[in-house]
Amino acid sequence: MPRLNKVAKILTAVLAGAAVLAALWVMIRGRGLVDTLDFGAGAYYYADIPDFERYQRWDAFKAALPYGVYALLFLLWGLLMYLLWKWVDRH
Repeated sequence: MPRLNKVAKILTAVLAGAAVLAALWVMIRGRGLVDTLDFGAGAYYYADIPDFERYQRWDAFKAALPYGVYALLFLLWGLLMYLLWKWVDRH
């Protein structure tokens, strides 16, 4: 059994190395890029859809409360989830 663990570790290292090399090759060669769709750094999710703004309705949501209330609710939710995680971790 120890020999199998050693083989598994070697295969894992080889596979991880191959994945890193493949990713570097793709980045260096610029594979998968479309010259007409240059979105710059940080573009993700819907950024590959040309004229995406046309499909959004910015007037669909009107805030009923001040922005600070939403920020406070967000922070309280985060605190609640943190406390829940601590409780789960203890039990």
